[in-house]
Amino acid sequence: MAKEVKSVEYGLEKIFEGAQDFLPLLGTDYVEFYVGNAKQAAHYYKTAFGFQSLAYSGLETGVRDKVSYVLKQDKIRLVLTTALNSTSPIGEHVKKHGDGVKVIALWVEDAKRAWEETTKRGANSFMEPTLERDENGEVVRSGIYTYGETVHIFVERKNYKGVFLPGFTKWKSDYNPSPVGLKYIDHMVGNVGWGEMNTWVKWYESVMGFVNFLSFDDKTIHTEYSALMSKVMSNGNGRIKFPINEPAKGKKKSQIEEYLDFYEGGGCQHIAVATDNIVKTVKQLRARGVEFLSAPPHTYYQEIPNRLGEHMKMMKEDIVELEKLAILVDADEEGYLLQIFTKPVEDRPTLFYEIIQRMGAKGFGAGNFKALFESIEREQEKRGTL
Repeated sequence: MAKEVKSVEYGLEKIFEGAQDFLPLLGTDYVEFYVGNAKQAAHYYKTAFGFQSLAYSGLETGVRDKVSYVLKQDKIRLVLTTALNSTSPIGEHVKKHGDGVKVIALWVEDAKRAWEETTKRGANSFMEPTLERDENGEVVRSGIYTYGETVHIFVERKNYKGVFLPGFTKWKSDYNPSPVGLKYIDHMVGNVGWGEMNTWVKWYESVMGFVNFLSFDDKTIHTEYSALMSKVMSNGNGRIKFPINEPAKGKKKSQIEEYLDFYEGGGCQHIAVATDNIVKTVKQLRARGVEFLSAPPHTYYQEIPNRLGEHMKMMKEDIVELEKLAILVDADEEGYLLQIFTKPVEDRPTLFYEIIQRMGAKGFGAGNFKALFESIEREQEKRGTL
């Protein structure tokens, strides 16, 4: 069984009572990817995932060393950035890691204070508090390093009315496929190396004031061949959740080891995005070419009523349709959730996405771990990396 740190209940007031309040976070501001070709990547996210054009920065706006395209869908903002010369650290990042998440930006009231509070607690500075201004107002940003080469940037935008950030212009495009129902980022998962999970758990506790409210060991997350360990970190108001994974010993190579090998270090493994209607969203994503992991065996879906228990009374989705779409179902004390995972969206088997719909549940689908990881292992076997 999954171990819950503060209480056997999932009530937020108990789960987060240990989180410190010196770093109030309002939400995820944006996620920035360093990629090999931002223009093409932006087209993919628009076509496949239904993101809309929002903002642009590059040669036409006076920036000489990089180009960035900003995409939006409901509360989710993605920034795709590419180097414009061979000496750029952005290009070096892509050379080492492939396309991947560089920045997890967090929305704050006071970016200067956020930087001061975290650096005095041991964070390494990535960006000192910097005032950025244009005709639409001003933004203050600061940043710190976290696992691997990933960084957290604190964004204070209460005095800004522009489209995104100073230096960006509105990105006008005639090509804007309709959204698919993605609402906000539910959580983002980081993979770290052998024996590093507890180090980063302590870092998030001491540097960012987060609390570890769920822990899964290799007895919970394992299959016949591989295993991993995971701890879920959350800030005080529960808006930001960062599960942290590390490999565990198994007969064969785990998905975490595969990620670390191909990403060449720790980094963001997957981004979970919420929807209010996962059936409708997944149908649209499949029609647009997004590839998902294969469905578990038929017996998995036959057992759903027993696994959900009394929550079956509130379940509106048709199990036959869920099986056809390969959507997984799990439950905890407060409700149930539905989730599905894409295959990696890069050529390297690294970053992927989770689509999740919460119907009261606060967990992360612990009851689906075995089925999910067996599906991942089938893909690993095809790649020759199991």
